[in-house]
Order: sequence, then structure tokens, then C-alpha cells
Amino acid sequence: VQVVESGGGLVQAGGSLRLSCAASGRTFSSYAMGWFRQAPGKEREFVAGISWNGGSTRYADSVKGRFTISRENAKNTVYLQMNSLIPEDTAVYYCAAREPLGIARMTWSDRGADYDYWGQGTQVTVSS
Repeated sequence: VQVVESGGGLVQAGGSLRLSCAASGRTFSSYAMGWFRQAPGKEREFVAGISWNGGSTRYADSVKGRFTISRENAKNTVYLQMNSLIPEDTAVYYCAAREPLGIARMTWSDRGADYDYWGQGTQVTVSS
């Protein structure tokens, strides 16, 4: 499975961006997906996760109410809609896929180590 992020860019505080993550593979619909981010000088952190069918989602407290994760299995794509952006959201955003080795792995995890495939990231910069 390969995942490729897109949609990053420069936006003013209060603005919005939508990130997309396109994944290869005919079994994409079985993969739980996650978004993570890493700001300069900081560790990578969980942003949002979604189960294989979109029925369960999870958000970091810092983005809850502002970000929305969704997926279109027919398009092998996961999205991260980011609203009310603040400078603290500035980071490289990574999409990750979790190999469905059992039912328990078909839902999100907030641990990066639980994901098997990662994209190269897309830069999001929020100016004040």
C-alpha cells in the first residue's frame, strides 16, 4: 500500500484547508487510517483516525471541533478538513494506513507504531 498526501499550503489564521490522502491497493476499504503531524522541534503527534468503514472516528483534543476526518472508499481516499486554523497547527501532516490483520486493527489507533504505511507528508503553515 502506498499513501500520498496533498492539499497542504499556507493559510491565514482562521482559514481552512482540506488535506487528501490517496491510497493504492484494492483492499483500501479494509484499512483503518490516521492523520498525524509533526511540528519543528516536536515529536510526531496523533491528529485524527477513522475506522475501515468510517463508522468510528477519533480526534486529538487540540483539534476536536475544528478538524473532521472522513473517507471515500470508492475513491481510495481519506480527507482531513481543517477549519479555524491557528498558528499552532503549523506542521508536516502525515497520512498513515493500518494493515487489517484482524478485526481489532480495522479501527483507528492514536499510536503511530500501530500504523504500517506512511506517506511523505504535506506541509501546512498557518500565519498569524
